[in-house]
Amino acid sequence: MSNLYGENLFSKDEKKIYTVQEITEYLQSLIKEDTLLSDFYITGEISNFYHHGSGHMYFTLKDENTQLKTVMFKGYNSSLDFEPEDGMQVTARGNLDIYPQRGEYQFYAREMEEAGKGDLYAAYEKLKKALKEEGLFEADKKKEIPKLASKIGIVTSPTGAAIRDILSVMKRRSGDFSVLIVPTHVQGKQAAGEIKQAIEYLNSRDDIDLIIVSRGGGSIEDLWAFNEEEVVRAIYNSRLPVISGVGHESDFCISDFVADLRAPTPSAAAELATANREEMLDKLKSLSQRLINTTSNELKQKQQKIKSIAERRIFMRPEEIFRDYELKLDNLETTLNYQIEKQLKSWENKYNLLQQKLSSLSPLKTLERGYSILQDQTEKTVNSVDNIKSGDLLTARLIDGKAKLKVNSTEKAGELNE
Repeated sequence: MSNLYGENLFSKDEKKIYTVQEITEYLQSLIKEDTLLSDFYITGEISNFYHHGSGHMYFTLKDENTQLKTVMFKGYNSSLDFEPEDGMQVTARGNLDIYPQRGEYQFYAREMEEAGKGDLYAAYEKLKKALKEEGLFEADKKKEIPKLASKIGIVTSPTGAAIRDILSVMKRRSGDFSVLIVPTHVQGKQAAGEIKQAIEYLNSRDDIDLIIVSRGGGSIEDLWAFNEEEVVRAIYNSRLPVISGVGHESDFCISDFVADLRAPTPSAAAELATANREEMLDKLKSLSQRLINTTSNELKQKQQKIKSIAERRIFMRPEEIFRDYELKLDNLETTLNYQIEKQLKSWENKYNLLQQKLSSLSPLKTLERGYSILQDQTEKTVNSVDNIKSGDLLTARLIDGKAKLKVNSTEKAGELNE
């Protein structure tokens, strides 16, 4: 056998004796040089778990036949999203080393998650992404939560902490409402189907105003029913508004994203679902006072505006409004009279001119000169001897009257007809 430097431990001349520390250091160097042992994943069941006051965690990882002491220092375990406990199956990442004081090798964990949790998270993210792309999380599809629900349906376990928290909050509220509890499993294989049926049952009733879907906190496995697609779609398809109050504030299930309102805890869900009469009265009083103040301010502004308008000169001496119009009207009247007189004068001159022309052409002027106009018995003017014969009765129109004539004979130029 050789020592750390390749020397034979049991030579004939002498034997080399090593201290415990030297052997421990030697083993440490071997472990550190091994790439597998410097960074690997290991799975097992937690036992003898102890969370030290310093923040460090000490426990044993074991399977059916073997166990491995494990340490997870505070700097690493502070990022865990669950509280380890005995009997829990976990998968951890870290390295192997020797604890010199006890001469024991142990596992130093840097990361840890519940066994199978990685697969659940992958399934969670896949379904969440698909439903988001389908539009189930859109804000414009959320239904309004009624302020004063008369009857509230609660879907949860009848024996869990969630229902106790919800009822405790509701007892403190003074609103006029009642509840209908539809008991279901909230984890396990039966849970998703029962929750879906409970939501559909409440939607079939005509006396329910609001639904609360709730359960207390737990691991991702415990809350998994609220990530099941059939539950998520039942919430989305609900005609009644749904409040999701699942787990603790840091827990997010897909049902939270599709619900009309997400409450961080079951207690918060109860508060959001019920109206506190005192709060409502205080709010109404506040709104009433705001309305009075706003109305008063508006009236004051209007009164001030009216006063300002009333004090204007135009309203103090309204006759001044009409003074300019009176002057303008007088000017218009004068202009109109002038235009009328001017037009009448023009028409008068035209009339006189036309009268003169007409008078010069009038047959009466001819009659004044000694001429007469002959008409037959039909008052047709006779202007030719061809139109009369001997014995015809004619009328002669003179300047001052008429004369009845009888034709004794007619004479055309160069002829005599009797």
